[in-house]
Amino acid sequence: MSRTIHYIIMGLAFFITWIWAAIEPLFFDDWLLENILVVIAVPALIWTRKKFEFSLLSYWMITIFLVLHLIGSHYTYAEVPWGVSLGEWLGTERNMYDRLIHLLFGVLLVYPLYELVVRSGNMKGFWAYFVPPMIVSAFAGFYEVLEWVAAVVVAPEAGTAFLGSQGDVWDAQKDMMLAMVGSAGVLFFIGIVKKIKCIKHKKY
Repeated sequence: MSRTIHYIIMGLAFFITWIWAAIEPLFFDDWLLENILVVIAVPALIWTRKKFEFSLLSYWMITIFLVLHLIGSHYTYAEVPWGVSLGEWLGTERNMYDRLIHLLFGVLLVYPLYELVVRSGNMKGFWAYFVPPMIVSAFAGFYEVLEWVAAVVVAPEAGTAFLGSQGDVWDAQKDMMLAMVGSAGVLFFIGIVKKIKCIKHKKY
């Protein structure tokens, strides 16, 4: 399957989800706030493709994250039905969709960042594995600050929905930790795989 076909499928998946999420969202003001990320990310990816084209795997990982984010924007992160079921499975009354997405923020976006620092930044060895999780951590922290600013500046109900802390005073710290754990876990796995391949190559 050609890259063009992959791009078309990704675009359709994103567009269809965006249209669905835009139809009678649970909280329209929160939907608008959540779409700030989408409005910035999608044009940036399209505009930079000619200068730096990620692998298909990276584009798919980014697309999956954006689709999951759009689902959260439709219900608000604290009200996604699947999150309730996940919370029950984990033995908590909290809607866990928010926690899942912060974990997947690290899992799904660290590999594109790894590609970026290796291919564009020409990083190797320790720094190639250290810098991407730090970038994920920085973005996660920055997003938590944006959530706090939104909660203070916009209408109280919209700010609370966007914040999605569900009464947990340590919500921001836990979200950032999950993003870091997810990103570090993925790069640890990549490092192990590359090491195994290197050992097998030497044997032959």
